[in-house]
Amino acid sequence: MGSTSAPKITEVVITPVAVLDPPLLNASGVHQPYQLRAVIEVHTDAGITGLSEAYGDDPTLANLRKAAPALAGLSVFDVNGLTSRVALALGKVTPTNLTELVGRVSREKTVAQTVGAFEVACYDAQGRATGQRVCDLLGGAVREAVPYSAYLFYRWAVHPDGATGPDYPDDDWGDALDPDGIVRQARRLVDTYGFGSLKLKGGVFEPEAEAEAIEALREAFPEHPLRLDPNANWSVATSQRIAPRLEGLLEYLEDPTGGNPGMAEVARSTSLPLATNMCVTAFEEVPEAARLGSVSVVLSDHHYWGGFRASLKLAGICETFDWGMSMHSNTHLGISLAAMTHLAAAVPNLTYACDTHSPWTREDVIQPGALVWDKGSLAVPGSEGLGVELDRDALEKLHRQYLECGVRSRDDLSAMRLKDPAWERLNPRF
Repeated sequence: MGSTSAPKITEVVITPVAVLDPPLLNASGVHQPYQLRAVIEVHTDAGITGLSEAYGDDPTLANLRKAAPALAGLSVFDVNGLTSRVALALGKVTPTNLTELVGRVSREKTVAQTVGAFEVACYDAQGRATGQRVCDLLGGAVREAVPYSAYLFYRWAVHPDGATGPDYPDDDWGDALDPDGIVRQARRLVDTYGFGSLKLKGGVFEPEAEAEAIEALREAFPEHPLRLDPNANWSVATSQRIAPRLEGLLEYLEDPTGGNPGMAEVARSTSLPLATNMCVTAFEEVPEAARLGSVSVVLSDHHYWGGFRASLKLAGICETFDWGMSMHSNTHLGISLAAMTHLAAAVPNLTYACDTHSPWTREDVIQPGALVWDKGSLAVPGSEGLGVELDRDALEKLHRQYLECGVRSRDDLSAMRLKDPAWERLNPRF
């Protein structure tokens, strides 16, 4: 901190880790016992290290490792140079499928995902070099505490037989397979974290059953905004049939059906705002959504939109089209949660509570104390950079867990087939 010359990148270290994950059900199947993340350290000639976190599947790791050598000698302030170097290094890269639950794949999105992973670390290093918080580098905090939403899942008490070894530590949440189970789960999350809004991951059971769960949540939590996300697992006709039942209950319905044309059909038949994390996931998808009127809310995600600057660009586009903004979440650790919080703090029109998987995560790579929940919100962490520090012992443990667990890509389908060998991924299922 305090150097007058811009720190230049000398080395990039990428460490894949595996973290325990519960058997959370979704449109693609069920979560595996381990989810994969990559911890990125960008070292500089000033002795400053910037941190970031990305997906940790094999294709993502291959792209990160291919691009990392091209960053040597780059100033951590040269984000334009970062973008061009990564794009050039990746060349005609094969599109990476992070998960089918975040929309289509493309080369542009794959490059953006790789740029975003390194860009966060550069901003962390910028903050450490200047004594500024990342949110201040992004234009300043318009809110010092960022609200998050409780993320409710249908789930099993334990992973299927054959998914884990005898030493796998199950949690104490139990089953949540009906409205009573979802309400019970919500009460625990609200009581523990103070969340002020509730989101149910749907697309798992018959739509009528999921609507019943929303009705039970509304009765149990009359003042909490509610959301439902079927992950495009309903047909247009099903969405049009179920939406009227949900009117007046939801603040928005997220991706009931797939694609902008289908979403537009549903939007014309309901007063519910439609949100998306699947049909507007890259800039090239914006014109069609605007032309068709398919969405009212876009869930941003710096991990695959291209980092902080791309997310600010997205915020401007949403403001132009009068779209609301929220923030998508996948299984993440504390580095990503800190980055999400800094970004959300700096975006004035990100007014919906953000998603987070944080309550489902039992392991982390950061030192404790930086991220403290208060009434469902997180205060912007730290006084410089992202405000988090690595726990080296935890990083080593979770990397060892990665080496030993054998999981190398997300595969909710195979995990589900351990329970039901005949189960097929249908899209839409209902």
